[in-house]
Amino acid sequence: MSTGKLVVDLRSRTPAFRLPDILAARIVRETPAGWTTQIVQADTDSSGDGSQQPSAESIAAIADADIYIGFGMPRPLWNAATKLRWVHSASAGVASLLFPEMVASDVALTNSAGIYGVPIAEHIVAGVLFFLRSFDVAGALQRRVEWDSAIFGTAAAPIREVSECRVLVVGAGGIGAETARRFSALGAHVTGIRRNPAKGVPAGFDRVVGPAALDAELPSADVLVLAAPLTPETRTLLTAQRLALLPPGAIVSNVGRGALIDETALVEALKSGRLRGAALDVFQREPLASDSPLWHLPQVLHTPHMAGVSPRLFWDRLSALFMDNWSRYRAGDSLRNLVDKHAGY
Repeated sequence: MSTGKLVVDLRSRTPAFRLPDILAARIVRETPAGWTTQIVQADTDSSGDGSQQPSAESIAAIADADIYIGFGMPRPLWNAATKLRWVHSASAGVASLLFPEMVASDVALTNSAGIYGVPIAEHIVAGVLFFLRSFDVAGALQRRVEWDSAIFGTAAAPIREVSECRVLVVGAGGIGAETARRFSALGAHVTGIRRNPAKGVPAGFDRVVGPAALDAELPSADVLVLAAPLTPETRTLLTAQRLALLPPGAIVSNVGRGALIDETALVEALKSGRLRGAALDVFQREPLASDSPLWHLPQVLHTPHMAGVSPRLFWDRLSALFMDNWSRYRAGDSLRNLVDKHAGY
């Protein structure tokens, strides 16, 4: 039986992502013989790929740790570790973790892709329905204390049913698959784009194609969902040229990373009226700059990178994934959610 030390660094400053005391106690209680578990009590940052300013307590704790679970892997933690063998990130994205030393090392890296699928998929559907039912117009009327039912169904407040829409989901992983299941259940035709279409067509998708087909698919995409990881290949994936390929009245939803979109080009496409709207949970700069035009465009529904919030994340998903992987690690079995450091996810 393997032995070692586990460091758990999940006391997020954001309440929805903060490790509950009862779950921390359970991890300690279920620590196998020969292992020690240290729960870092200091606060940490769970935004994006995780904190870049770890606490002094976590830096001291990781010095002799074999396994670290936290929100990402800040460089100061990596530099302080002397015997690290496995890092698990409670975030799905790992772009900031893939610095040269990590990529070149034999330290196993796993992420939490999949555990956020359900809440984020529901968030995406809600944002798209917001525009399909012209709730933005209804909200404006409410703020003006104005009753105008005649406007709905006109060009000023278009109404569409989900079953009329063709949905294009870029990224057919856990989030993309959960999104496709929900849109297809509502009658939409859903196409997915994934790096390797040979992996198959997950439930909910009518078909899946490769990245080279993106430009050919955009002209028929009434709804474009970006749920892909940020890699060198996906950075600024949605350029001005590709935005121009979308049909008039299209809706864009981004829950991946802000850098997937040319935000300047998106603003211009929205101002021109070509796009019906954009539901954005992620941005190139977070927090969103106070002078960003995205704050004030009426066709934008933005949320502060909270699409994954759910009370079930730790209880039902993250803890189950990690505890299963810890058992696999001790047995020498392959780990779930093992990141391909060269592919970027």
